[in-house]
Amino acid sequence: MRARDLAVEFPTVTLDTPALEAAKLLAEQDLPGLILVDQNGCPCSILPGTQVLRLAVPAYCQDDPALARVVDEAHADLFLRRLGGRTVRECLPEQPRELPVADMKATVLELAALMARTRSPLVAVVDGGRLVGAVTLQSLLDHVLEL
Repeated sequence: MRARDLAVEFPTVTLDTPALEAAKLLAEQDLPGLILVDQNGCPCSILPGTQVLRLAVPAYCQDDPALARVVDEAHADLFLRRLGGRTVRECLPEQPRELPVADMKATVLELAALMARTRSPLVAVVDGGRLVGAVTLQSLLDHVLEL
């Protein structure tokens, strides 16, 4: 089995996509992350859902999750509104991460190794540098555990 057999169409975002729109896309489609593409449609980064949360959750709660208990329930449920007016560009980590990209011929083990090394829940699959889809951790595990 190769990446071309496991890859599925996958939503993409750009640097200028509103962060709240990206969060909604993650939630509505139950995605582990999104593929960030440049103006030519080529993958340039992976935006894990956790990076979107980092922008929305107050820093003091990230430093000490127990402090989140001091926020009353009515306000705690509104934390994603902090994304308003922000873009995907602001969600990206300060230090660029290795881009998990594989070509169509990559094997299941190659995909797994790339996910493990980059700590990414998905791998962008390209053909000639153009995005053709993605392989998620879930689909990779589903395939491997069927054997």
